[in-house]
Amino acid sequence: MALKATIYKAELQLADVDHHRYDALALTIARHPSETDERMMVRVLMYALYARDGIALTKGLFDVDEPEIWVKDLTGAIELWIDIGQPDEARLRRACGRAAQVVVVCHASSCDVWWKGLEGKVARLRNLTVLRLAAPTAQALAALAARTMRLQCLVQDGAITLSSDTAAVEIVLDTLKRADD
Repeated sequence: MALKATIYKAELQLADVDHHRYDALALTIARHPSETDERMMVRVLMYALYARDGIALTKGLFDVDEPEIWVKDLTGAIELWIDIGQPDEARLRRACGRAAQVVVVCHASSCDVWWKGLEGKVARLRNLTVLRLAAPTAQALAALAARTMRLQCLVQDGAITLSSDTAAVEIVLDTLKRADD
């Protein structure tokens, strides 16, 4: 018998001063049985950072043809595709062909090795942005995870903080590759 998803609920207060976005977001997160707290909280972080009309958490690990998060316009076209982890070249090429913008965030200690092997192969993907979140920061985010969460995300002057009632995590995202503007 297949294991089922564990449901997490998050109330997320977003104050993105840099982009003038302020919102109260209610998230229902279906956590795959193989997903770690780190990965789930990175999904929550990326949702907060890219929140806009049409954003949705997808089936993610339950469906290999979908990203973790996407933004679709009213016609169903994918404006933004967000993957978490270390996708291979073929997946990145497919994603860049399907979406106007693709963002990948790697949060493991092996990011440098993964990126070194992939960097030259994806250099010509003009709509791809690759970010690195330090493994200790991802571990600190995992400490915020709870079945019911009340989180606040503040983005101001390039500084990002994700906090709960009990702890706060300062976020630094290193840009490994920036999409061409």
